[in-house]
Amino acid sequence: MTSPGADALLWAALAGAVLSVVLLLVLLLRRPRRPGDVASRGEVQQMMGQVVGQHGERLERGLRHEIGENARGSRQELTQSLAGFQDAVMRQGAEATRTQNAQIDAFAQQLAHLRGTLAETLTQQLTSLSDTNARRIAEVRATLEQQLAQLQASNTAKLDEMRQTVDEKLHATLEQRLGESFKQVAERLEQVHKGLGEMQTLAQGVGDLKHLLTNVKTRGMFGEAQLAALLEQVFAPEQYGAQVVTRPGTRNAVDFAIRLPGRADDGQPVWLPIDAKFPNEDYERLLDAQKRADAVAAEAAAKALEARIRLEARGIADKYVEPPHTTDFAILFLPTEGLYAEVLRRPGLMEALQREHRITLAGPTTLLAMLNSLQMGFRTLALEKRSSEVWQVLGAVKTEFGKFGDVLAKVKTQTQTVLNTLDQAQTRTNVMNRALRQVEALPDGAAQSLLPRGADEGEGAAR
Repeated sequence: MTSPGADALLWAALAGAVLSVVLLLVLLLRRPRRPGDVASRGEVQQMMGQVVGQHGERLERGLRHEIGENARGSRQELTQSLAGFQDAVMRQGAEATRTQNAQIDAFAQQLAHLRGTLAETLTQQLTSLSDTNARRIAEVRATLEQQLAQLQASNTAKLDEMRQTVDEKLHATLEQRLGESFKQVAERLEQVHKGLGEMQTLAQGVGDLKHLLTNVKTRGMFGEAQLAALLEQVFAPEQYGAQVVTRPGTRNAVDFAIRLPGRADDGQPVWLPIDAKFPNEDYERLLDAQKRADAVAAEAAAKALEARIRLEARGIADKYVEPPHTTDFAILFLPTEGLYAEVLRRPGLMEALQREHRITLAGPTTLLAMLNSLQMGFRTLALEKRSSEVWQVLGAVKTEFGKFGDVLAKVKTQTQTVLNTLDQAQTRTNVMNRALRQVEALPDGAAQSLLPRGADEGEGAAR
């Protein structure tokens, strides 16, 4: 960096040099031309060179001196400037720090003031909002209470109307239902009254039946009638008999006897005796004792009933069982299921009757099952008896079938001969048709007039 004095000197030297050069040029240009101008110009140029050289040397020395001075001044000024700049920077930094601290303090104060203001504002707004919410909640509560009161009043009115309507409908329905119920009750009472009358009639009938059953003969007829109904339900009339004397030489006739398929040596059928017994007195005493819960009387009546059944079984075996005219056992029929159940309840009674007297006890249901089993056995025996006859018939049919096969063979031979003859006739017909293919056919009327009458009749007969 150069000083202002050095710059001024430098410019002054340059200005003087330029001025000298300009003056020389002016002088040279103003001189008239003469024969020796060339040499003068050379001198001018030499002079200008000397002047420029002298001025250049002075200028160079001045410049060097000025540059050296300027360098020393510049170095001192730079050092002073740096020191001043450093002091200024330090002063500016300290000032900036003080300014920033002051600004920070001011900002902190403003922030604290703003925080306080904001807190006060928020508190005021919250207080205002709370008051507003409280007022609104109060208004909503008042509105809800008013609407609830209106709703309760409306519901009460509607419930009253519904209650009144329901009461009216219930009253009408109740009256209708009660009327229908009383009507049904009256009808049922009338039916009960009629039923009571029928029950009284039935009771009278039962009394009459009980009165009838007190007679031994009547009870026997009741058992026989029930036994006859069961036999008619299962067997054909020729498969059993009524009041059959099963023991030759005696007059004891059993109620019913089943005719078995087999026959004895003398050609007489083999019978299965079935006799109905109804010891009603002993059974009634047993039922009466059971109704009164009298165990002693019930046991005595049961023993009496057992003794009566044993006595009846012995009588049946002695009167009606006589092998080979009969089976080696007979059936004692009890006409009621209750009586049959009471007899079966006696321990060992049924086995003793079978073992000692060859007598089998049967109630209505049991006898029906036994009769069905016998009927199936009879059918099986009939099938076995007819099996040999069936085989003989099948043998005869087989013989006749062989003869029928021979006849069919002959018919086949004859039929084949006829078919062969017909084939030959068809062949000759085809030959004649080929031979007559060129001949034109005549109408039916002309053909009939040309053919003999006998041929027409023969053709008609053939047709």
